[in-house]
Amino acid sequence: MKRTPSGKVVLSASEKSTPWLLPSGVCLTHSMQESRSSRWYFGGVSSTAAACVTHPLDLIKVHLQTQQEVKMRMIGMTLNVVRREGFLALYSGLTASLCRQMTYSSSRFAIYETVRDKMKRKTKGPLPFYQKALLAAFGGLMGGFIGTPADLVNVRMQNDVKLAAELRRNYAHAFDGLLRVCKEEGLRKLFSGATMASSRGALVSVGQLACYDQSKELVLATGYLTDNILTHFLASVFAVSDSCLSLRRNKNITSCSEINPLFFFSAQGGCATILCQPLDVIKTRLMNSKAEYRSVSHCIIETAKLGPNAFYKGLAPAGIRLIPHTVLTFIFLEQLKQHFGEMVVT
Repeated sequence: MKRTPSGKVVLSASEKSTPWLLPSGVCLTHSMQESRSSRWYFGGVSSTAAACVTHPLDLIKVHLQTQQEVKMRMIGMTLNVVRREGFLALYSGLTASLCRQMTYSSSRFAIYETVRDKMKRKTKGPLPFYQKALLAAFGGLMGGFIGTPADLVNVRMQNDVKLAAELRRNYAHAFDGLLRVCKEEGLRKLFSGATMASSRGALVSVGQLACYDQSKELVLATGYLTDNILTHFLASVFAVSDSCLSLRRNKNITSCSEINPLFFFSAQGGCATILCQPLDVIKTRLMNSKAEYRSVSHCIIETAKLGPNAFYKGLAPAGIRLIPHTVLTFIFLEQLKQHFGEMVVT
């Protein structure tokens, strides 16, 4: 058992199941409220699990972004990869993708949830959305930078599949890629594209972390849903229209005014995908380059020569991937918290 600065008593699993093991003078009363808080690494674990499902879409997105001229669309590129290399080729670079999630997502979730929980205990209530957004942006910024080396290896391992045998880098796994980049290109190369990765991480984290928290609060505030997997699903995909219709049918509600703010977050999530795509394209090109680009600005100029649509290559698989990845991440996160989270008694 330990007591937090705010006066909360945190019980271990054994103390919770066997209250007679509690120190003298400490007892559970009916006035105490029990809840579970997320551990700092749960975000990385849940994102890693989600990446195992959505990795093929991420690979196709990278293939589309690295082609100079638009020769294939999403379906054609997928069929081409399977035809040439087999179905398992869609999982090329999986180790690097998992490594990226354990660095990038672990960092942003740990920063966001740790600071958010401390602020909530201090204010004894939910945070306003602007504070969540600023905190999520900071967490995403730091996470994007920390995850850049693994992201670079991930991009290269995924892109290897479409290259001729003599042009492939052939990294055996994520750690082999990290070591070879350091040895062959220098430590600085590991952070190629870090500016774009950090900027994208900030925008994505606002759209995911802050908006998920806010939408979950709004859904629970209606009083028609409890903190269960359905609420987590609705909050993660911002399924406002479907949830409104469902609430009307099941609860005889005549208006959806109580959850209208969710329309804003749904629209913001869609806009975030479009806004982030140019950053993602430039990041991918910088990470995959073999000294073709002198700087970020040079990469932007060269990409612009291919036309404005070049900044939106891979938009379809990126958008399709975003929904299941976000849904699975938060469902896994909430399940981990409910079953293995730290028990907090106030």
